[in-house]
Amino acid sequence: MNADDVFRYGHITLLGAVESFPIEHWDTPGVCGVWSAKDIVAHLASYELATADAFAGVLGEEASPTLGLLLSRGEAFNASQVEQRRGQSPEETLAEYVAAHERAAALLTRIPLDQRRQTGLLAWYGPEYDLEDLIAYMSYGHKREHSAQIAEFCCRLAG
Repeated sequence: MNADDVFRYGHITLLGAVESFPIEHWDTPGVCGVWSAKDIVAHLASYELATADAFAGVLGEEASPTLGLLLSRGEAFNASQVEQRRGQSPEETLAEYVAAHERAAALLTRIPLDQRRQTGLLAWYGPEYDLEDLIAYMSYGHKREHSAQIAEFCCRLAG
């Protein structure tokens, strides 16, 4: 697996889903439960920040508090992170996601391949998983799922 490519493909998929999404519907609920497209991007921005924190931790660098919040707050993390970004414009929310992705991608390139494949490296993620598993499931799969929801909602809007 080329983790850098997988990480980038998830990002590209999300950008493709929101690229053609009508700006006037960014705050329309119902894309994923009560969440709007903007809420989903806000949610993914928080996960991108947490992913960057995980990569920073592997490198022994300072992380933001986001990963700690994700691990300590459980399901409440999602709602609180979306609510925290409620006052942002769609452009600001997307820009925050993109900046978080760029930081995470830059950190990822610095993690050696053998370390990426070391099971148990992220004890909080599970002893049987490695960093590439986190990229495949928590990042790529997560973005693909929400991107599909955004695309499907866009189709419903088009009628």
